[in-house]
Amino acid sequence: MAPTTTARKRKAVTRDSPEADEVVLSDGGSAFERGLLDGILSQDEDEEYESDLEEDIYDDGDQTESSGTDVDEVTVDGLSLAQSGKDTESNRLGQISPGSGVSDGPKQAVSMNEHSENENKSNYITTQDANGNPRYIYKSIDPVYDSDDSDAPATTNTIGNIPLSFYDSYPHIGYDINGKRISRPAKGEALDALLDSIDVPKGWTGLTDPATGKPLELSQQELEVLRMIQMNEVPEEGYDMYPPTVEYFTSKPEIMPLSAAPEPKRRFVPSKHEAKRVMKIVRAIREGRIVPYKPPAEEDEEEQGLKTYDIWANEAPRPDHPMNVPAPKLPPPGYDESYHPPPEYLPDALEKKAWEETDEEERAKEYLPTNHDSLRKVPGYEKFLKEKFERCLDLYLAPRIRRNKLNIDPESLLPKLPSPEELRPFPTTCAVVFRGHEGRIRSLAIDPSGFWLASGGDDGTIRIWELLTGRQVWSVGLDNEDAVNVVRWQPGNDAFVLSAASGENLYLIVPPITDPETEANSREVIDAGWGYAANVSSNGTPKKEPAAHWVRPGSRQEEDGILVKIVLRNTIKVISWHRRGEYFATVSPQGQTSAVAIHTLSKHLTQLPFRKLKGLAQTAQFHPSKPIFFVATQRMIRSYDLSKQELLKIIQPGARWISSFDIHPGGDNLIVGSYDKRLLWHDLDLSVRPYKTLRYHQKAIRVVKFHQGGLPLFADASDDGTIQIFHGKVVGDLMENATIVPLKVLRGHQVKKELGVLDIDWHPREPWCASAGADGTCRLWT
Repeated sequence: MAPTTTARKRKAVTRDSPEADEVVLSDGGSAFERGLLDGILSQDEDEEYESDLEEDIYDDGDQTESSGTDVDEVTVDGLSLAQSGKDTESNRLGQISPGSGVSDGPKQAVSMNEHSENENKSNYITTQDANGNPRYIYKSIDPVYDSDDSDAPATTNTIGNIPLSFYDSYPHIGYDINGKRISRPAKGEALDALLDSIDVPKGWTGLTDPATGKPLELSQQELEVLRMIQMNEVPEEGYDMYPPTVEYFTSKPEIMPLSAAPEPKRRFVPSKHEAKRVMKIVRAIREGRIVPYKPPAEEDEEEQGLKTYDIWANEAPRPDHPMNVPAPKLPPPGYDESYHPPPEYLPDALEKKAWEETDEEERAKEYLPTNHDSLRKVPGYEKFLKEKFERCLDLYLAPRIRRNKLNIDPESLLPKLPSPEELRPFPTTCAVVFRGHEGRIRSLAIDPSGFWLASGGDDGTIRIWELLTGRQVWSVGLDNEDAVNVVRWQPGNDAFVLSAASGENLYLIVPPITDPETEANSREVIDAGWGYAANVSSNGTPKKEPAAHWVRPGSRQEEDGILVKIVLRNTIKVISWHRRGEYFATVSPQGQTSAVAIHTLSKHLTQLPFRKLKGLAQTAQFHPSKPIFFVATQRMIRSYDLSKQELLKIIQPGARWISSFDIHPGGDNLIVGSYDKRLLWHDLDLSVRPYKTLRYHQKAIRVVKFHQGGLPLFADASDDGTIQIFHGKVVGDLMENATIVPLKVLRGHQVKKELGVLDIDWHPREPWCASAGADGTCRLWT
């Protein structure tokens, strides 16, 4: 049965080679190819038949592919046509069965030998493979408009799943299906790269496809997905981020209520509590205690009476004149202010580092020249607002007229002080060095006769030296655990009594270095209090716990000259004697109510004058001639009248932490030393504020002392290892202030663990000064 004309023509699919495709079509014994069989049909065949046949050939839905085999077989209406890779050229080109027909017209026999030979010569090249068999290499099809391969895919790389970095050292990046090398795509020069960066094509990513080595471009759909991810949107078409809310309770009506409890009465009865609250607010509004908020009325500057003037609004060039001040102009920018300055204006690493380490006020320029490739890469100026503010400030503070500057010598404004040479005598040199203590020497004192020097230190011993020779004449150990914090002599020449404090214990000592008569008088003065204490204890009623216990230290210490041991509640830091030698005060900064204690030597009695002291007690002093007692806390100094038992005055030095103070022999002036490196002079008749503030030390001031022998001298000692000697003259005329002149800086002590000079004392008659340092030495300055 002959095939009908309605039979569908199918296009046989060849190998996978993108360069040459072999097509065999079969329909009832007829086979042809578009490129090979062009012109086979007779000229008298209808044009309508040709158009129908071409439409069937290019039907994409009827294409089938088969690759990787040597034999391709296509079956059309029960007829099969087999091709073998080893057949002859005539078999490869196909045969048309004589009994087959392609239309209703007459059958046509076509001979394709000559035509196929011409096509083979121009379409492929015959070579031999490794086994000696013929190998056909087809030429690439030119994808012109008439070609059916215009939509064929581009040449693909067949290296498989191999990283493209393996081909970095080769001029190619892989091989195509025919085994030809795929050349590496050429890379543009720097100018081309810059132009590509300026004119970015659509879909450009700046990445490289690892399979082809070409720039990776994204489609519009992929770009839209990336945009939605970047905008935190769901990359799904038609996704609604805000769906309508489904009201659960309203959409599902309930037959029974959620609760069958009866409605409470408070839901339909007005609340009395709320009515009271509302009436309270209404009453406050009526009385004016609650004022509604009213926005402030906007007042113009003209209504306020403020007028502004632009003094350089109509600035016109004028000749130079002293009364004319032109508007200040900004200097023109230089080369170093450019965004692309010359190389010689750019700083190197050392210059940049030096500029950054320099203080802002000391820099020659407020900026560093910086190089930028283009103007659009220049960032915002950090100091823009600051410079504009300074510019407006300069315009605001610009003088309206020029004034002649007064030529005044600054030194002429200073007060005329006497020369230090005219104020002699005062200590200038170190005459004697006392060595023997182990560790710091915390305190020293010169006896009233001026022959002996007593010192105490961290080793727990007290040593007595000859002042002029520096020879140690006597020593005694008080405590092996606690250091000797302070030593002081009893005023007066009738007795030879030394007081010393170590920890919570206070000792009264009569050193066995003086004549026997003086030693006997000193022992009688101390022993007189034992009889008074015994009478009080036998006749009196039991009272509260005493403030201190006066006991005998023991036979061994009594042989060394220690006669009385007074036990207090806290560690003693300061001992201060009254001018008569009958009373002395101690200060324990750690104690609260027992911080300050006053002791009576003749009665062996201790009193606590303050029930509660405001602040932390630092030191205390008796007035040299009046019954006034001074107590210094951290920031204040309070003076009390002992006869009337009342507060007289509160002195305010203004220091952060007072370390010590001393009273002038006249009693009307006071000097204060502080840990914040300040020395303050107070005139008690003038004000409670300091009259002079002196800052000459680099570290804390430990102690200050007046000369008690009539010389106008005072000194201070600091942790920087120096001693400052001052001349301080006080006259009786109330109209004349005190004269304070710095005289000399004494250096000699070494600083040990941030501590320098810890104590000083003046000779009772001579302009000599003794100092104790943290370096374990005492020095006599003459």
